[in-house]
Amino acid sequence: MLILHTASLHKYGLNRIFEFAKAAGYDGLEIGVDKANYDTQNAEYLKQLSEAHQMPIMALHAPTNGAQKSVEHTIRMAEFLGCPMVVITPPRLLDFKFTSWLKKEVPGLRKKKNIQIALANANGNTILGFLPERALNNLEALKKFGMVALDTSSTVSKKWDLMRIYEHLRKLVVHIHLSNVRYHREYSLPNEGILPLESLLKKLKKDNFKGAISVLVRPSELNAGDDLDVVKKLKHVKKFVEEYFA
Repeated sequence: MLILHTASLHKYGLNRIFEFAKAAGYDGLEIGVDKANYDTQNAEYLKQLSEAHQMPIMALHAPTNGAQKSVEHTIRMAEFLGCPMVVITPPRLLDFKFTSWLKKEVPGLRKKKNIQIALANANGNTILGFLPERALNNLEALKKFGMVALDTSSTVSKKWDLMRIYEHLRKLVVHIHLSNVRYHREYSLPNEGILPLESLLKKLKKDNFKGAISVLVRPSELNAGDDLDVVKKLKHVKKFVEEYFA
């Protein structure tokens, strides 16, 4: 299933993003729940858009630098929408309370709510040049969390080999954030860059991957502002994905 992450076109309103995804033939959307965008936090409004466009919401991405409260709200939204997936960005390194809550409470919430709750691998940014910027953002922590949303671009800044990391996490990967790295810029179009996404997509197909592949790129990559070109580029990405994962 190929879906579009709303952060890829965040400069547009949600209604327009639904229109673009529909016009490009995508299977659904991943909503980036944003503290600065109240519409993304309103489950009733999201349901209206989903029904009006006949476009399902297949994932909710909880706010970056969120907290227990924001994750709980995102999970309640997923329940209301019948959305099967919630993605969480790893907490900041010194946010001990949130980190502890995630480790202790998420396994129970998965069972209670019957929703997949996955941790994304974030980039490899550091504090003072050596401390990792985020907690729960190493291979062992991702394994212990139990469900992983594999972000392809973020593997580069951590100097991870994409295919080896996928093999290590294969049984835990339930969601994909798909983008490439081009001219050292992360979140480039999947069909342009240095990452072996063709090999990854072939491997996902071979492994009978059942999760969603969510296109998450910078808006400039889709030439946001030129509506016709946005749809054209989204279609090119779709064609690329379908060539290797159909």
